[in-house]
Amino acid sequence: MKKKLGTIFQFIFFLGLGIFLVWWSIKDLDTEDKSQIKSALQHARVFLIIPVFAILLLSHFVRAIRWKLLIETLGYRPAKANAFFAVTIGYLANQAVPRLGEVVKCTVLSKYENIPVDKLIGTIILERLIDAITLLIIFAITLVIQPNIYNDLIDTFFNPSETSDKEDIPFYIVLFIALGIISLAVAIWMFIKKKNLKDLISLCKRIWKSVWQGVGSIRHLRSRWLFIFYTLALWTLYFAGGYIGFSALRETEMYGIKEAFAILSAGSIGMIATPGGIGAYALLVEKTMQIYGLQKGVALAFGWLLWLVQTGVILAGGLISFGLLPLYNKKNKKGTERVIV
Repeated sequence: MKKKLGTIFQFIFFLGLGIFLVWWSIKDLDTEDKSQIKSALQHARVFLIIPVFAILLLSHFVRAIRWKLLIETLGYRPAKANAFFAVTIGYLANQAVPRLGEVVKCTVLSKYENIPVDKLIGTIILERLIDAITLLIIFAITLVIQPNIYNDLIDTFFNPSETSDKEDIPFYIVLFIALGIISLAVAIWMFIKKKNLKDLISLCKRIWKSVWQGVGSIRHLRSRWLFIFYTLALWTLYFAGGYIGFSALRETEMYGIKEAFAILSAGSIGMIATPGGIGAYALLVEKTMQIYGLQKGVALAFGWLLWLVQTGVILAGGLISFGLLPLYNKKNKKGTERVIV
């Protein structure tokens, strides 16, 4: 009962956060901003939705076959189709509650491939760990090619008015505030859980050990170089989706690689923050693009356009997979266990 209440509370919280961010992104729109949005969308190259849609769908397939490589280390050989269906259904579940999809896709694959759920969850933890490390690398690349981008992004959030006479908030002050908030959150957690400093250090050591073991486990994969290739291919496809997306609007067609890295970094955080990235994705992309001088209305339209395409891929892929999954397994009699000898 408590677990169900926790899930419901989590859903309400993250959905509420998403709705709040939607409201925040549109609350200050004036007549000029609305005119910019209307003009940008009227002249949008809608046909580019097709290649972006295909690229994002291909990224889901790459994620599925990369997951399949991890599962094979357990001694099972699931069908690529079932892995793909499970991944897309998992993404669909994430539209409701962040991270719920990880459990759902393990449950789905377990049902049709007779693989223990607990073993599948272990592969998901490793997969997410690798993705987190990859995302950190992308952040680093973004910072190297644009050293001031994060400082500029903070200014865009906290000093949005170009005509304001107020001085910009220095980066070190924002960093100090952020560290203060993190420290306060940790202190509250320690108080509620009745933990001391020794417990906190022990937890940090366990997390670091898990990270190190996760990275090291790649060496034991039968096809570790193929796994690395799929990881690079996966994030390259994410990058390509945003890069091609620039050509959808006349106002953004001049942007290129460095801006694509920036929206990939910001958008990835947005997709994690709320169910399906609602509100958060468009807001972060909007603020990021404003750094490069894009007008607020156009930046908002661009952010929502990218989010809608990604959401469309997830909804279409997930719903179609729901229908095809039982049909595929019935036709091909895939309900039996596949074990690698």
